[in-house]
Amino acid sequence: MPWFALAVTLLWLIAAFWLVCGITALRGLRRVPNLWRTPALPTDGESPAQISVIIPARNEAAAIEATLRSLLEQSIPVDILAVDDRSTDATGAIMDRVAAELLPPGKSLRVLHIHELPEGWLGKPHAMAFAARHATTPWLLFTDADILFAPDVLTRALRFAEESRADHLVLMPTLILKSAGERGMATFFQSLSLLWWRPWRVAHPRTRDSIGIGAFNFIRSDVYRAVGGFEAQRFQVLDDVRLGVEVKRAGYRQRIAFGRELIRLHWAPGALGMARNLTKNIFAGFGFNPALLLGACLGLALICYAPLVGLFFSWPIRSAALLALTMIALHYHLAGRCFSGLSTVWALTLPFTAALVLYAMLRSMIVTLVRRGIVWRGTFYPLCELRRHSGRLR
Repeated sequence: MPWFALAVTLLWLIAAFWLVCGITALRGLRRVPNLWRTPALPTDGESPAQISVIIPARNEAAAIEATLRSLLEQSIPVDILAVDDRSTDATGAIMDRVAAELLPPGKSLRVLHIHELPEGWLGKPHAMAFAARHATTPWLLFTDADILFAPDVLTRALRFAEESRADHLVLMPTLILKSAGERGMATFFQSLSLLWWRPWRVAHPRTRDSIGIGAFNFIRSDVYRAVGGFEAQRFQVLDDVRLGVEVKRAGYRQRIAFGRELIRLHWAPGALGMARNLTKNIFAGFGFNPALLLGACLGLALICYAPLVGLFFSWPIRSAALLALTMIALHYHLAGRCFSGLSTVWALTLPFTAALVLYAMLRSMIVTLVRRGIVWRGTFYPLCELRRHSGRLR
């Protein structure tokens, strides 16, 4: 029957896709460095700071104090620039209170208050660009207001960056997972990311693979300014990703590293919270193009659900389905080993987490189109402007 031949062909193509991606990831991830292998060598507290840490924050009263205190406990001198970006809660007051305390030797904490957002800017890029203009150190670290830093992470990052001659270094964060739903979603995201994202190729100067992440964008000050800084990303929703693209495109040396527990964050409460947290970002990742996003939804549904459906058919189809599911389990194993430390058993949640991610993708598109823009931290940004400033992410 024609449909049977088509089903067999489709399942074997999906199985081959998972197989190739799995083998590629298995070989490639071994080449990604781990910061735990870089010795932490604290310096004298009297030495000048080499790093300015820039933290934009809007209505982050629940998390900002813990972030600041984890930075003040770093084993090397550091200059912290905390930006209160038009907060309507106690964020600015908490920053000011911590800054007024007797700080550890070698640490400085400056609080910058922004009361108005200039026209033509998104809030976060503006806050980061504003703070960067106040920085005088050789290195800048752009991070988020809900990150917890291990005491020796900055000395490891600085030593690794200098020894590898990096111009831009990204450290992958470890998610703090408080529920089964969060664990299932995290392992799905991380496993799925290995299908299109090849971190082992980031350091290769002749590839277009790049990296940028809001939790830990560590960059030389002169390189940041040479690529235009966040002034060049004024209306970019995915400003962190775009910074990585521009660094790689300009020919500078980019590096990525793993290091479980060196930086940690609780991204969102519960599986639904994680799905809804993507409303702002997912449609932006597809350039606000509905056709691209719908095509990605179809592709995701096929590669996740076709192998499960194939288990209920005869052996030509079932064997392809089993191969695909084995490779999916391999992706979960690799993601657990590199990112989360979670068991491969979480692959059993695939049917549920894939459905939630598909929901998040469609929700991101529908909400943005209905609103004709996005609402980010209480500020509305029109879709026409977002599309005009949207650019390639590779």
